[in-house]
Amino acid sequence: MHVHAHGENGSRRARTALTIGAAATLGYVLLAFVMGLRAHSLALISEAGHNLTDFLALLLTWAGVALQAKPPTASKTYGYQRAGVLAALANVVSLFVITVLIVMEAIARLRHPQAAEPGPMLWVAGVGLVMNAGIAWMLEHGRRDVNLRAAFLHMLGDALATGMVLIGALVILRTGWTVVDPALSLAIAALIVASGWGVLRETVNILLEGTPAGMDLEAVAADLAQVEGVQAIHDLHIWSLGSQAHALSAHVQIADIPPSASEAIRRRLCELLEKRYQIGHATLQFEHTECEGCAMAAEQREHEAGGGDS
Repeated sequence: MHVHAHGENGSRRARTALTIGAAATLGYVLLAFVMGLRAHSLALISEAGHNLTDFLALLLTWAGVALQAKPPTASKTYGYQRAGVLAALANVVSLFVITVLIVMEAIARLRHPQAAEPGPMLWVAGVGLVMNAGIAWMLEHGRRDVNLRAAFLHMLGDALATGMVLIGALVILRTGWTVVDPALSLAIAALIVASGWGVLRETVNILLEGTPAGMDLEAVAADLAQVEGVQAIHDLHIWSLGSQAHALSAHVQIADIPPSASEAIRRRLCELLEKRYQIGHATLQFEHTECEGCAMAAEQREHEAGGGDS
């Protein structure tokens, strides 16, 4: 038996925010690159390259959100919800690539300090700070979606990084300490790793069809077993279709009753799953005796837990 409750993944508001964010980011990339060339500032040119990756990330996220909104088809029966997860994975991998580049550049500058012109750094970083913070704010509403959260982390990290550039420019202007720039770059790298690790772990878990984060398999089985008419729950599996859509399959042992009577049990189970665990896709196999395959699997688990026969 299948129960399908398709939530809307990727709203028009999210796509609008991503479109505005991508356009603004591309404009800032051009500004930072041109001013970096005119001011002979490697920091601003690097900032342009950094934000170019964010422009590409926003485009990728937009594509993921649009694909998630597509309805299921005969060949894609669950729709395209994994597209958003794949986009998030690509985004977070790009975050770590950026981190490596930042660390390499910071080490090079620590070894061979370069003079930076703080004037252009100040006002261009100020523009970037406002832009990145604004885009992060527009994306903040979608943080429950792992795809949008990856884009949000990109922009939030950029806002913090640009703020550090701004502070660094002020310090260089007051003291002339060019070593401040690479030191801040290392701090930015640590920030990127810390923010991206959680997204990486969640996306990999979804792609491996692991139990959703925060979902206790034994607790779900116990709750289902308490439903009136249910004798036992076994062969339970829970996995994620996307960042917010979860699916479940289980064998439900009930009394030997006609299908018309079992329908009430099915409805109670699905209502519990939807309200308590937000599981909209449930495949429930009713049986009045435990199936032979499940019994054998249970015996095998018990045998392995006991260390086997000596």
